[in-house]
Amino acid sequence: MNTKESMIFAGSSGKGFAQRVCDYIGVPLGKSQVIKFSEGNTMVRILEPIRNKEVFFFQPIGMNPNDEFVEILFFMDAFKRASAQSVTAIIPYFSYAKGDKKDEPRVSIRARVCAECLELAGADRVVTMDLHSAQVQGFFKKPVDHLYAMPILTEYVRSLAIDNAVIVSPDSGYAKQARKFASHLGLPVAIGDKTRYGHDEKAEVLDVVGEVKDKNCVIVDDFTISGGTLVSLAVELKRRGAERIIACLSHNIISEEGVKKLEASPIDTIISTDTVENPHIAGHKKFKTITVAPLFAEAVMRTHDRESLSPLFEQASERILKSVFEYDKE
Repeated sequence: MNTKESMIFAGSSGKGFAQRVCDYIGVPLGKSQVIKFSEGNTMVRILEPIRNKEVFFFQPIGMNPNDEFVEILFFMDAFKRASAQSVTAIIPYFSYAKGDKKDEPRVSIRARVCAECLELAGADRVVTMDLHSAQVQGFFKKPVDHLYAMPILTEYVRSLAIDNAVIVSPDSGYAKQARKFASHLGLPVAIGDKTRYGHDEKAEVLDVVGEVKDKNCVIVDDFTISGGTLVSLAVELKRRGAERIIACLSHNIISEEGVKKLEASPIDTIISTDTVENPHIAGHKKFKTITVAPLFAEAVMRTHDRESLSPLFEQASERILKSVFEYDKE
């Protein structure tokens, strides 16, 4: 990657992830500043010239979604006003992808509003991972590259050498992705029957379709906030005779209260990626974080070199996996 042509920057919550990307590529992280004023206003500043450069900007919309989203918009505008040639918004976790439809009267389709704002602010391209609703890509007029944590998570699970295992989806909505996960590992699938009664993040698993008795269960999902679904499913799996239970999440935005629930649950380990830096899981032994920064780094380099990103969707290269497992040993 030619630093005379391209630069990588990050917002306040994306610096750690972006630095891991820069370490993989072997380039410095661009200098920038975010100022929070006492009344709540945000100001951003780019601290080096970017005229005619290809800019890649990292920031998840995760633990503080509103502030993080506003930062992205202000940085997009700042890059464009500083005469950047192009700006790619790399949003490892896009929280508002949950708001993908108008499923009740008088509500906003939040993901569509976010997409339009990003484009109006100056984003020429968006790169993200495991959208809660993949159709959100259609809300953008500009290109969206949708990466998946699955190629890395499956290899990590494979390294654990879990015998007599079954992949478990918490509901029918994630069943398609769970089947892909299972196909990579050559394992069977079980599916939970979940119901949610409101917007309070409380869900209940009523049934499990598939054989789990005497099996080691690997629950897969894109994220958790309250931990309610995972705990409810784990309890039901244990009731049906399951042995060891682990969970794999593409993103971990678990709340402090949710951490307590999972610590007290039958789940042995919760494996998640580093798309969001979650302070709530720090120091808790049940939680294991693996990095997907090398995958995003490869996406940056391929975008810079005008190469296709599709080889990254289904399989992680040896170089990526080597970097992932080296990070895991640190």
